[in-house]
Amino acid sequence: MLGISLLEWLGYLASVLVAISLLMSSIVKLRWLNLVGSAVFSTYGFLIGALPVGFMNAFIVLINVYYLYKIYHREEYFRIQLVNATDGYLKAFITFYHDEITRFFPHFKKDDDKADMLFFVTRNMAVAGLFMGQKLSADTVEVIVDFAIPEYRDLKLGQFIFTENPDVFTGMGIKKLVCNTSSEQHINYLKKVGFTANPDVGTNAYTREF
Repeated sequence: MLGISLLEWLGYLASVLVAISLLMSSIVKLRWLNLVGSAVFSTYGFLIGALPVGFMNAFIVLINVYYLYKIYHREEYFRIQLVNATDGYLKAFITFYHDEITRFFPHFKKDDDKADMLFFVTRNMAVAGLFMGQKLSADTVEVIVDFAIPEYRDLKLGQFIFTENPDVFTGMGIKKLVCNTSSEQHINYLKKVGFTANPDVGTNAYTREF
């Protein structure tokens, strides 16, 4: 009886994982979660003797592995496009993604004119993210917005900006970035792209130096 119960729970777990994967807006997260869910479902199928379930989900695992390999190994074209505060597309972008932006930057206001460093990041010629910063001094910029649209939240934009192209900042004499946040999700992202906690600057301050 205990064995049957455990198998049933395994099937429920697999179903939940697959269902949650379909809710992911990020294709990378969708593929990873669907891969895990399909692997659990495949295991469940073989354990209960349902070979069609086992083999079908094993095939789905292989499909996810194939597409994840393509995602992580394909060549992509990134570009930084400077814009000014009066740009019409910038205003439209902020209006459209305002609710998403304020999830990570709750103090952001779309009519705020403090930003004096603005650029889009394009990915294969599609606008994928927005950076807005305010100069605190000649060599320090506070990050007002560092936003990637849901489809492109796989760290590649952050790595492109902060790791691969620091000259976008150093070319303007910027040596330090400061970002204030209490969001665990945002903090994890900042750490992955080279920011570190800096209590000397503020309680929730994270900085990155070039």
